[in-house]
Order: sequence, then C-alpha cells, then structure tokens
Amino acid sequence: MGLSVIGSIFNITAIAINRYCYICHSFAYDKVYSCWNTMLYVSLVWILTVIATVPNFFVGSLKYDPRIYSCTFVQTASSYYTIAVVVIHFIVPITIVSFCYLRIWVLVLQVRRRVKSETKPRLKPSDFRNFLTMFVVFVIFAFCWAPLNFIGLAVAIDPTEMAPKVPEWLFIISYLMAYFNSCLNAIIYGLLNQNFRNEYKRILMSLWMPRLFFQDTSKGGTDGQKSKPSPALNNNNQMKTETL
Repeated sequence: MGLSVIGSIFNITAIAINRYCYICHSFAYDKVYSCWNTMLYVSLVWILTVIATVPNFFVGSLKYDPRIYSCTFVQTASSYYTIAVVVIHFIVPITIVSFCYLRIWVLVLQVRRRVKSETKPRLKPSDFRNFLTMFVVFVIFAFCWAPLNFIGLAVAIDPTEMAPKVPEWLFIISYLMAYFNSCLNAIIYGLLNQNFRNEYKRILMSLWMPRLFFQDTSKGGTDGQKSKPSPALNNNNQMKTETL
C-alpha cells in the first residue's frame, strides 16, 4: 500500500516536471530527457519510493485500525514522523506540481493571446490534451488525498487532544476518498484521451471477437516502431513561426 500511494504522488510529480520542461523549456528538453536520462529519472522515482516506506518498520506506524477494519498507517504512532510524511509525501509534491502547471497555464494563455487573431494555432492540440489530462489527474488526486493528510497533520500536532475530536465518520470518508482516487484515473483517461477511448473499445470488442484483438496487437507492434518527431523540434519550429 505504501509503495502504491507514495509511488503515485512521486510519479505525478515527475510527470509534472516533465511536462513543464517539455512545454516551457523545449530547447533543452531533448538533452535533459534523453533516453538514458529518462531511465535514470524513472529509477530514481522508485528508489525514493522504496526508501520512503522503510521508516514505517522502525517507527511502528503500521497497525490495525478498527475504524477501517484493516492494517494501515496510524497517524498517532509518532507526531514527528506523521508531520514528515504529510510534508514530504503530500505538501512538497503538491507545491512542485502546482508550480509546474501554473507556469504551463501561463504559457498556454500567452500563446492563445498571441494567436487569437490568427486562424492556425501554434500550440499542438495533442500536447494541450495530454497536459490537460495530467492536470485533471493531479487536481483530483490532491482533492481526494487532502482530507486524510490534513486530518493526519492536525492529529500529529497534538495527538492526545485532537485524535479523540476527529469523528469516526469523517476519518472513514477521508480514507475512502483517498483510495477511491485510484479508481478515477481510468475514467479520467477515458474521458479526456482519445487513445485510451480507442483502446477501451478495442478491449471490449476483443471480449466478443478475440481474433481482432490479436490482429490489432500485431499491427500495433509494427506501427509502434515508427519514429516520433522530437518534441523540442516541434516546439522550436513553433516558436520560430511565432517570432516571425
């Protein structure tokens, strides 16, 4: 559970930084996110995720909670550790992601104003849709996980006084909201991303006609070998056109 939760927020943060570099610093994107560097970044994200779960075994924060009938992270185990968890696993990532997406929104608005009188947009629709999808994923993640984290922060500040004041129904709802977030991602991708919608349709069709599934898979493997244009090259050409 810890690997899933912490890995989710760390990956959302890494994706936000990637989108920020892709859109706001396109000239340096190919160098910063080369194939080798990208593998290092992905490895670093999961190494940090594993490291972040280790202290739980020494603090004694994994216990059975009768309110939710399961073993989970207990917010009253250690005030300092609970505060550190909320800050490192929620507040800091949310701050970084908010900064990245705010800068992207500013750039998007500037580009739209610049080309408002023109008929041809300079920002590729596919790039904007991908950014919008990840932005919505981030907003819903923050909305679903904020109540549980803020309850933990309040309890950690004064466990003896605040813990009894937290209603059981409020804790259960915040807990269910946090973990229900994982169920929403597939819906978000399906609503906002055409590629996901096509794949969902293909999977549903394969339940009725398995032959079509294997045929499409073989075709997809061949098509996937085609080279993709450099994002920096596309953005650089875009910026040159805007300058002209």
